[in-house]
Amino acid sequence: MKAERRRGRCPGSCGRLRPRGGAWRGVKETVFHAGRCPLLIAHVLPAWEFDFPFFPPGRSQGLSRRGAEILAEAVAIAKESHPGLEVESDQVSGSPAEVLRAATERACCMVLGARGEGGLGNLLMGSVSLQVAGHAACPVGVVGEIATGHGRVLVGTDGSEHSTAAMEFAFEEASLRGVHVHSLRAWSMPTKPEPSEDGPGPDEVEAEQRRQLDDQLAPLRHRYPDVEIETTLVRGKPVTELVRASGRADLAVVGSRGKGGFHGLALGSVSHGLLHYGICPVAVVRPPQPRHTPSA
Repeated sequence: MKAERRRGRCPGSCGRLRPRGGAWRGVKETVFHAGRCPLLIAHVLPAWEFDFPFFPPGRSQGLSRRGAEILAEAVAIAKESHPGLEVESDQVSGSPAEVLRAATERACCMVLGARGEGGLGNLLMGSVSLQVAGHAACPVGVVGEIATGHGRVLVGTDGSEHSTAAMEFAFEEASLRGVHVHSLRAWSMPTKPEPSEDGPGPDEVEAEQRRQLDDQLAPLRHRYPDVEIETTLVRGKPVTELVRASGRADLAVVGSRGKGGFHGLALGSVSHGLLHYGICPVAVVRPPQPRHTPSA
């Protein structure tokens, strides 16, 4: 794919997407804000569409033509919204999840619609979007609902390495958009090793959570002096509080995993829940990983 030639933002169009669906809204509303990266719009046709033995003659050519129409419409929307932006398109055949995941190796960001035309209509999140968000090498934006005019980027934090990466991404996006950051940290009382043991009280726990949040925000305040910061420290479940706050945000950003859960999971419960139930576009971010280069 052309995305492999440069570090540009790459919205993925997987399978046969609904006209004016999430991928188009992603192109128009959430993919780019300053024209700083070239844009590649990719449309992936599942390989089995070409391999099925009793499809009528011309089936594959018809699918390719329809894919070209989808790409042409998306490119037109992108150029109309951002004149002067460098836009490319590409159509390939293969497993949509694997093709798009591989493209993240050389993209700075990928944006997907929440669901394609395949799958069950009552699902909130398609399998391709979940697979790419869980295994991508770059931040992945998933567009199901569009929310604009709130003037804030929401970011969830728990002090983990993944949430630090999410905060970096959120501040950069807020600076590009000219909006402020809403940093939300939900906390709960720690479990006592023994029921009889004394532990810190709620006021002490909250004070420590506030200190950690301030420490995490300090370098970002210095790096992005133009970005106004709103902080929320709330006692509650992170996914519940983030979903609620996403109704007042233009974009919600989370790390792929937090401090809890199993390290082998591609997505933690919070990012998984926000992808399903968030009321605005959601970006899933993981810490930068070293890129492997072939040995000489």
